[in-house]
Amino acid sequence: MELFMELKLFSGSTHPQLAKAIAAELGIPLGAVELGHFPGGETFVKCTEQIRDADVFIVQPTCCPPNESIMELLIMLDAARRASCGRITAV
Repeated sequence: MELFMELKLFSGSTHPQLAKAIAAELGIPLGAVELGHFPGGETFVKCTEQIRDADVFIVQPTCCPPNESIMELLIMLDAARRASCGRITAV
């Protein structure tokens, strides 16, 4: 594993303003991700950029409503892992 991996920052739907502020402070662009819901209400997440071997940070506070926020975070973590990122950190 490389010592310095490419840093990618993604935001869930709970607090995108926080993720934008963090990205601005770090001087990096916010990663592109598609968030939505299937007709049955299930959460849909798709990373629309290459994150293989990257150091991925996902900003998703678990505030109201906590059940939906946590589920979205877990699905985002799963999507990042399936995209073969190097390391994932939930913020």
